[in-house]
Amino acid sequence: MTDDRGGNLPEVRRGSAVEALPGIARLAATSWLRTAQWGVVAGVRTSRRAARAVANPHLAVDMAAGVAAASGVVADVAKGLGSGMTVGEAVAQVGQALNHASASHRHTPQTREQKAVEARRTLRQQGEALLARSRDVWDDDSGHPAYARILGELAPDEARILVLLMEGGPQPSVDVRTGGLGSSSLIAAQLNMIGARAGLRHVDQVPAYLNNLFRLGLIWFSREQLKDPLEYQVVEAQPDVLAALHSARSTRVVRRSVQLTPFGVGFCRACLVDDPHAAFPEHSSPVAGDTSEPPKG
Repeated sequence: MTDDRGGNLPEVRRGSAVEALPGIARLAATSWLRTAQWGVVAGVRTSRRAARAVANPHLAVDMAAGVAAASGVVADVAKGLGSGMTVGEAVAQVGQALNHASASHRHTPQTREQKAVEARRTLRQQGEALLARSRDVWDDDSGHPAYARILGELAPDEARILVLLMEGGPQPSVDVRTGGLGSSSLIAAQLNMIGARAGLRHVDQVPAYLNNLFRLGLIWFSREQLKDPLEYQVVEAQPDVLAALHSARSTRVVRRSVQLTPFGVGFCRACLVDDPHAAFPEHSSPVAGDTSEPPKG
């Protein structure tokens, strides 16, 4: 064999090439690990990938880098053959060089800009994966991905409050205010019997529990009262409510309610109730201007 300049190239026997195939396979795998682009090189053959590259400059750069990396491997092997090496020796030499470069790359600290670019690329990949799942008709997405995180942020008593709201419906609560209808100040907010009705272990922590459930988007505090006025009679007879009523000369009771949000209903169906398809009392959805402040712990 001769090259373009008339020089002789080393003769490569069929047997030595066959023997070198495992080394070449290892070389290709090493190159893929170093550049993370071997799949991109294969994807160049598809019109869909090429069309995406036209509209996505980041993808086009990645594809070009993958092609360049694969071409460089072949060129390095050819140089080794041109210097008189056997196929096996050339493959081994290039493989060692790639391993050394890969190790150096792993131990080279990234700059802040490189880390930012990598973070954006990771977020973009996660976004693409999420959109792909949205197009998959076989994907089971009945449970919101936030449910697992929320379970880790709930106290056992808070789970009992959610079950009470789910099975018992919206719960009555009252505010005690001073003065008349025209001018008044708040004495006590969100007084209720949720702790007793849910059988909580730490009843004194109900305000903190409700704050956390509100923070997680599971409940909301409506300014509207429940339809049945009898729901409030037991609440208004409780010692804390009576104490607030007698703490000032002129006081009045304002009736409110504590309800699950639509997200909270979905969470309870997925995580807390035995039969997620059973019929449960309805809760109103929050509306603008209707949500009162959560109780103070």
